[in-house]
Amino acid sequence: MKAAVIESVGKAVVAEVPDPTPGPREVVVEVAACGLCGTDLHILQGEFAPKLPIVPGHEFAGEVVGVGTQVTELSVGDQVAVDPSLYCYECRYCRTGHNNLCERWAAIGVTTAGGAAQYAVAPVANCVKLPEHIRTQDAALVEPLSCAVRGYDVLQSRLGAHVLIYGSGTMGLMMLELAKRTGAASVDVVDVNPTRLETARRLGVSASAANADELDRPQGWDVVVDATGNAAAIQDGLDRVAKAGTFLQFGVADYATRVTIDPYRIYNQEITITGSMAVLHSFERAAELFATGVLDPEVFISDRLPLTSYPHALEQFASGVGRKIVVVP
Repeated sequence: MKAAVIESVGKAVVAEVPDPTPGPREVVVEVAACGLCGTDLHILQGEFAPKLPIVPGHEFAGEVVGVGTQVTELSVGDQVAVDPSLYCYECRYCRTGHNNLCERWAAIGVTTAGGAAQYAVAPVANCVKLPEHIRTQDAALVEPLSCAVRGYDVLQSRLGAHVLIYGSGTMGLMMLELAKRTGAASVDVVDVNPTRLETARRLGVSASAANADELDRPQGWDVVVDATGNAAAIQDGLDRVAKAGTFLQFGVADYATRVTIDPYRIYNQEITITGSMAVLHSFERAAELFATGVLDPEVFISDRLPLTSYPHALEQFASGVGRKIVVVP
């Protein structure tokens, strides 16, 4: 079968690889679409993945075409979205319910072969069956949506909050859509990319700007979300949190990224700084939200490229052109 392969740092190719074979409790999924994510860029830079080469792709959905000998929950022909998270269920963090912080954390498309391929194998427990009205070509959005749902779990949002989001790429826009549905009094978005900012306006923001100084909230925001991973945006966002407010680090920063905090202000104004890492007990809820139409795939997916264009798709994604880019085998 054909698959994208990150062979070494900075080098991605499309090559022939062996077809996957399911274990007793695994299924083979014929991939309908696989989304690109900032994590894929980190892998290309030599971060996250423990070793290369690797078939990337942790955002994917498709049709079950093969089942293991002990699989009874799914059948050939079922449409599924795949939760890429793989946990040990034995370490301290798994035992205390923090599986996403598993000491042996692994993921399909990060530590094992993923969905940027014609076929992918996944544990049956990681597959969520989709209703018939959902197009699997769109359901690659379920995984990033599940990360956004996890982010709002961490925030424990209260009704009437004023929210500021940095970044209007896929994840920023998803945080926008969830903020609107979790009772925010206002949702403002900051982005230096005018095209992406226009999409945020299309989805309905209270205000938007290239710089938070242009927004009229001198007292700050109750909730500030960074969805960029960019040091300058993070630093600016930390300074915009209102008294008793919360800053959520949601975007994935490079390992070397550093910012400065003001410990006295954090103490004196009771500011909370927290993070949200990947998926935790949120994938099924994301699939259910997606089935209700919480996201418009035609707005979120800007490019559907053939799998053979995977290296180009990575370059386009890195350049900031478009929103969610998916490859289609």
